[in-house]
Amino acid sequence: MVPYPLVGYKAKGDIVEDVDGNSFIDFSSAVAVTNIGYNHPKVVEAINTQAYKLTHFAGNDFYNELQVELAEKLVQITPGNFEKKVFFSNSGAESVECAFKMARWKAKKPGMISFLGAFHGRTFGALSLSACKAVQKKHYLPLVPSVMHVPFAYCYRCPYGMKYPECDMWCASYIEEVFLHHYPKEDIAALIVEPIQGEAGYIVPPIKFHLKLQKICHENNLIFIMDEVQAGFGRTGKMFASELFNVQPDIICLAKGLSGGIPIGATVAKSDTAEWSEGSSSHSNTYGGNALACAASLAKLEVMQNENIAEKAAKLGEYALKRLEEFKEKSSIVGDVRGKGLMIGIEFVKDKETKEKAIKETDEIAIEAFKNGLILLPVGDSCIRIAPPLNISQENLDKGLEIIFESTKAVEGG
Repeated sequence: MVPYPLVGYKAKGDIVEDVDGNSFIDFSSAVAVTNIGYNHPKVVEAINTQAYKLTHFAGNDFYNELQVELAEKLVQITPGNFEKKVFFSNSGAESVECAFKMARWKAKKPGMISFLGAFHGRTFGALSLSACKAVQKKHYLPLVPSVMHVPFAYCYRCPYGMKYPECDMWCASYIEEVFLHHYPKEDIAALIVEPIQGEAGYIVPPIKFHLKLQKICHENNLIFIMDEVQAGFGRTGKMFASELFNVQPDIICLAKGLSGGIPIGATVAKSDTAEWSEGSSSHSNTYGGNALACAASLAKLEVMQNENIAEKAAKLGEYALKRLEEFKEKSSIVGDVRGKGLMIGIEFVKDKETKEKAIKETDEIAIEAFKNGLILLPVGDSCIRIAPPLNISQENLDKGLEIIFESTKAVEGG
């Protein structure tokens, strides 16, 4: 992680100002949180109005009108033509923990299938499902048992040395080999996957990958969990990335862009999957469905709809990818450019033939960009993510891209 000497003071739209008065274009959206920009007036108004009425009411013990309204909205807009239930929490990791427990309770089985490169959070259950960087688990082992990790569809660096589409999605089919030779499917509760892997490097799989995973789950009686904590709420050019891949998860995990800055997470599940019993065996928390967070989320979702935010992200993302592809052809260290909407990754290499990772150079590019007024976050081993607010101005998108180009050239030139 690049150590930025940045102390945030205030922000508006796609610009962040530090305590010294320096301004930065933000290509991180506070890690894919501020999808409609910082301090959108509609969201600020909703928070202020609600703060004068009620900041919190324990929704797991009593009732909270905003919590019900937000749950109804999420049931309406999330993928899946079936009855659903919603559980509110405070973060992405908590939404995953809820899904993990729900799957085990419903299936009465211990096993979970996850993926190499996955990042689902840092609490014990979520960390057990993650396999992004070994250092994240250092000195915390053993974690939750019965989790099996299999390769993701990372076509630029296929772990099997195959090429798509000739591979026929062997990385998905490999799961069935696991059932035959290692972990009996009768003992597996669920499969959890990110539609686009986030922390591993914004890795976009072929559409057929998730379709095949869904088919494997249905045929083998596994619960299909989609972690949209980073990809959800317009980031990929659709309200949910699941829509890009034409799948309907049994459980979907949400957070980050849900409220645009106030901590909240949500786990949305098919009603017959969320069959917890009453009492101590069910799932609960204190702050889930917080009134301020729900007010912010409802306002934020209204803005997304009224201002066509997802559609804007799709168009701006297509434009950015075109410019990045053109730059890749001229650069000696840009190995791959990939993404959907404004969830874009640039992978840097020392050599385009060997694909040796340019880890040091990636950090140097991020630092150089920071010096020139652009906030970037490295991701994976040698990749930089482009995840600005989805309503970023065309002018600031172009400025940010130019800073990336010039910073890359500076590092290339030593």
